[in-house]
Amino acid sequence: MSTAEPRAQLVTHEVHNQPVIPASRDIWASDAALRERLGNDPELALLGKALGSEEMREAARDAQTRLPELRLFDRGGRRIDEVHFHPGYHKLMALGMENGYAACAWEEGGSHRKHAAFMYMFSQIEPGVCCPMTMTYAAVPALDANPELAAIWKPRLTARAYDPSRRAVGEKPAVTMGMAMTEKQGGSDVRANSTSAVADPGAGEGIYRLRGHKWFCSAPMCDGFLTLARADGGLSCFLVPRWLPDGTRNAFHIQRLKDKLGNRANASSEIEYHDTLAHLLGEEGRGVQTIIEMVHHTRLDTALAPAGLMRAALVEAMHWARGRTAFQRRLIDQPLMRAVLADLAVEVEAALMLGLDVARAFDDPKARPYARLSVALAKFLSNKRAPGMIYECMEVIGGMGYIEDTPLPMLYREAPLNSIWEGSGNVICLDIMRTLLREPEAGEQLNARLDGARGNDARFDAALTAHRARWPGLPPEAEARWFAESLGQLLAAVVMMADSPLADAFIATRLDTPRGQVAGAIGAMDCEQVLARV
Repeated sequence: MSTAEPRAQLVTHEVHNQPVIPASRDIWASDAALRERLGNDPELALLGKALGSEEMREAARDAQTRLPELRLFDRGGRRIDEVHFHPGYHKLMALGMENGYAACAWEEGGSHRKHAAFMYMFSQIEPGVCCPMTMTYAAVPALDANPELAAIWKPRLTARAYDPSRRAVGEKPAVTMGMAMTEKQGGSDVRANSTSAVADPGAGEGIYRLRGHKWFCSAPMCDGFLTLARADGGLSCFLVPRWLPDGTRNAFHIQRLKDKLGNRANASSEIEYHDTLAHLLGEEGRGVQTIIEMVHHTRLDTALAPAGLMRAALVEAMHWARGRTAFQRRLIDQPLMRAVLADLAVEVEAALMLGLDVARAFDDPKARPYARLSVALAKFLSNKRAPGMIYECMEVIGGMGYIEDTPLPMLYREAPLNSIWEGSGNVICLDIMRTLLREPEAGEQLNARLDGARGNDARFDAALTAHRARWPGLPPEAEARWFAESLGQLLAAVVMMADSPLADAFIATRLDTPRGQVAGAIGAMDCEQVLARV
């Protein structure tokens, strides 16, 4: 890495009024809200420093710009179905896996909140590598449906190591796990899947052969995949290994890599199964119920990722505003800019607080109904906020924010992904309503949180009363988004009142006084307190 200062005195002019971007930024030390919630955690402190280093930022830049390359055949025409990545991608994967991204929640004394902090920090530097690491983390509980498979795969999924070699699971110290569910004709409606599964008794008990396609298969170089296919007993869940014990490749055929808006460092693909070997996971006909364990945990990460993306965008905007002068004043000293930045900062803190509250519920088996409901609310609310918030940070910087030299375009392209992944907006809202209808305990636990906050702030009390007056029960389906947004805002307010010094600013600008629909279109707020916290 270069240590020499760049030249500011050029032939035709001197470069000034351009804030110097620090080569490194300690992501952990600079985030008061995160440190307050996670406490003194040496592992997270070391990770935050390493992630924000010049070396890892350069690795992220390489992974995002030197894209994965699909190689279907070797030079002799034999199928290999491989994706090759830039070394920067592997460097980031190793940093995450070796430090416990996929493992820390499942270790003795570990926690999902700590895992959530991993996702939040990694999203600020390179979100693409989060996909395979998140799926590896999320696959662990789903494997409990088959103790024999769990005995082989779980120790390697939770190993603090990264091994991208092309070897069978039994030969590797650590593995990664992906997921392949959706098909062209169904999308989120996985019950429309047509991939078939036929038992192969000659290959062993619980071994099947799959034939069909998958429309989205992210991270196709993972060691295994949880997938859905239709067996005699109905839609079932299977584990598809990429590499077989005899050293051969499974019939896992990559058709093409997706040309995506964002998440470019991560390869997403279309695949076909051509009599592909697969292990039945759970019982025939219970595929959705089995794989939902993985979906439940990936949703946690889709609820935290927007907080990380927004935090990264806000840091860039704040750095620019502090170092840039316009009309004889620093941007940060101008009242209108302060109102915009303060409004954005409140959004970031609320997304982080809400996500960490959900993660804490994942750590409590008794709170599982609340966790299922609250993760959907957090995923919906925070992801709907992220694109507009990141755009506003781009506008703070102006023309430079629109240029790929800054991370703002990458963050903006990334912003829609986590709202779409694991159920886009309408799917999530319908799932919220279905959960409230079918799992009364989930609604009871949520209402206990809301009612427990009564009396702390009259403005919150009024907003909660108004919400229940409008929807004394479940809303009409056409109002499900309005209902979910309102409920999510109320829950965020509860979390903020319990844990954040910005609770008053959140309630004032989100629940109380009328405001406009764009960032900074707010009434009175203590901008000094908010901006001092960023």
